[in-house]
Amino acid sequence: MNRSRRQFLRGFAAAATMAPVIPLAARTTAAQPAGPLIIDTHQHLWDLSKFKLPWLDNAAEVYRHSYRPQEYAEATRGLNIRAVYMEVDVEPALRPAEAEYIIDICRAKSGATRAAVIGGQPDAPGFTDYVKRFAASGVVRGVRQVLHGGGTPAGHCLKDDFVKGIRLLGTLNLSFDLCMRPRELADGLKLSQLAPDTHFVIDHCGNADPRAFLTDINGKAPAHDADAWRRDMDALGKRPNVICKISGVVARAPEKWSAEDLAPIVNHCLDAFGPDKVVFGGDWPVCLVRAPLATWIDTLRQIVAARPEAEQEKLWSANARKFYAVEV
Repeated sequence: MNRSRRQFLRGFAAAATMAPVIPLAARTTAAQPAGPLIIDTHQHLWDLSKFKLPWLDNAAEVYRHSYRPQEYAEATRGLNIRAVYMEVDVEPALRPAEAEYIIDICRAKSGATRAAVIGGQPDAPGFTDYVKRFAASGVVRGVRQVLHGGGTPAGHCLKDDFVKGIRLLGTLNLSFDLCMRPRELADGLKLSQLAPDTHFVIDHCGNADPRAFLTDINGKAPAHDADAWRRDMDALGKRPNVICKISGVVARAPEKWSAEDLAPIVNHCLDAFGPDKVVFGGDWPVCLVRAPLATWIDTLRQIVAARPEAEQEKLWSANARKFYAVEV
């Protein structure tokens, strides 16, 4: 494992820096000539000629297309960007092929993608051999199993066999992404305590629902209580082996949304985890249900504009470069 990444994993900071939510100016385009480095830690790619994604059967039409490196290159045109691939919940039998596919892309270094988080079930038979095989690739940095879909019940991640698989990841210097229902974040907290030598990434700001923070939700109830989410994220932020991915909130936004609608979630995560334990994630192409990737980048730039430049750099690239050992 890259030495700088190992040192970073051992040295998470826990201090939080407070910053107020401020009015946000009108948007400008993010598609400008190459500027400061951005590392997108949540890049999805799928080629429907190669892989079956069962969840697409009931998904929005915008997702029912192939999104390959060339489409990502077009979506990020003009940006100085590198990316970490995030698994796309392919048909389970195709997970090894998905891993091989993205490893080849990473090794080629012909596009933005430099590292990967692959799919896997920590409690599945054969998980040890599977994860050891791909851990040796030199580009796989972690594993994810989506915990809020496919009928996965609350508490599943706390079962003995699951915890055993998560602990194995720690011995291999691989992280685990926690992508779970916001009402079950306490399970993620307990898992991080049961596997203290494994490093965790909270996906999508804990899957917070922007409606929980709005006064006018157009009659649709939010997916969780805002105060409970804040308490759970505060507790996770104190864990030395947990970082937070600032991603995903656009896809859950109401049809008509503004940067101010997302700022309470983003700012709370930044404050709860502190400047050294947050990374940016684009969540492309999932974000397209509400906005292009460039719009999400621009929105986040506005939300964090009042924070120190050094902290902004950590969010956009420095933390991810260390955590994922991304070569630029």
